Amino acid sequence: MDIKTIEAGFTKKEMPQFNVGDTVKVLTKIPEGVDKFRLHPFEGVVIAKNGSGIKLNFTVRKVSFGEGIERVFPLYSPSIERIELIRSGKVKRAKLYYLRSKIGKHATKIESKEEKAN
Repeated sequence: MDIKTIEAGFTKKEMPQFNVGDTVKVLTKIPEGVDKFRLHPFEGVVIAKNGSGIKLNFTVRKVSFGEGIERVFPLYSPSIERIELIRSGKVKRAKLYYLRSKIGKHATKIESKEEKAN
């Protein structure tokens, strides 16, 4: 057995195609009791993707009450229930770390592909 066949078993989970600059909502499972889970949403802009294959991580940034919050998610984590693509953004960089210094609308407003075409 080689690594590719092992990774194929883990990557069977359906995940939407998203890129850096897209706004996503990640729903994670939070344990509430013995067999109870609740879904906790985390919505923000994808500012980075790292790794490849089964080790792919992505960083999501949101501004909450004036404070920037970043969270790194492994794409194929069992704690992620699903990922919803809210808006697709058009960016010219692979890492959007410059958004850390932006505040207000400048930190969240990324021009979408549809707006750019019009």
